[in-house]
Amino acid sequence: MRSSNPVFSRRGFSRDNGRAGFTAAPQAGGPAVGTNPYATNPYATNPYAPQQGAQVGGPQAPPRADVMTIDDVVTRTAMTLGTVVLTAVLAWVLLPVDEANLGKSYGIAIGAALVAFVLAMVQSFKRTPVPAVILAYAAFEGVFLGVISNAVSTYIAPGVVIQAVLGTMAVFAGVLIAYRARWIRVTRRFYGFVMAAAMGFLILMAANALFSLFGGGDGLGFRSGGLGILFGVIGIILGACFLALDFKQVEDGVAYGAPREESWLAAFGLTVTLVWIYTEMLRILSILQGND
Repeated sequence: MRSSNPVFSRRGFSRDNGRAGFTAAPQAGGPAVGTNPYATNPYATNPYAPQQGAQVGGPQAPPRADVMTIDDVVTRTAMTLGTVVLTAVLAWVLLPVDEANLGKSYGIAIGAALVAFVLAMVQSFKRTPVPAVILAYAAFEGVFLGVISNAVSTYIAPGVVIQAVLGTMAVFAGVLIAYRARWIRVTRRFYGFVMAAAMGFLILMAANALFSLFGGGDGLGFRSGGLGILFGVIGIILGACFLALDFKQVEDGVAYGAPREESWLAAFGLTVTLVWIYTEMLRILSILQGND
């Protein structure tokens, strides 16, 4: 499956009717069998699948030690998010947004955002995750978020950053609870709908940015006022849907013995999705408080 991420594609796990499909048998306690994307590489050997030529009930190969676990995903995600937070704090402190330095700080922030996007695209076209690229993406993304958050907090809505962080955490917790309770079922139809909606959303936002660049102001008005709030809410809903897709990817990888390195891709996707939700949350709250 292609990426569950709103910005770029990455390798994932095929799904059918809400379950991942793999040719090899899943690990004990895993979901149903279907098409395993790891079945064609040397790391795909499932320790629970009968070996060719082995007798049923005979000795089985010992479990591999290089498979992805939830702990791996949590650790890598903590590293990438920690990098985002650390560089954001440093940018907040070292890149002031007062009148004398605002232009310079904004320039650095936009440059960091472009570098982060390039690094994300580089990783998306890599066949295997590159931790250095992923962490560098997180670092540059943090610089961008630190300057933008500082500017919004200083000139538009003091205290909005903490609210946006809490809102992002609430969305994450809510989607995780809903996913674990199976209130959200990730099916092929769900995936197609979310990706189509995200594509339309990104096209509209790109058009708005283009009109803003040449016409000034907010372009088509999609990112300010009432329309800005509406599209911000749509963006958060899309981010929540991408979180569900990310959770499904992690669940499939753990259940079917994905290589441990795949935990970096899972962390990468979760980080991008959470950054997406945070920026949309920050925009909505700044519009609402700026209108007070």
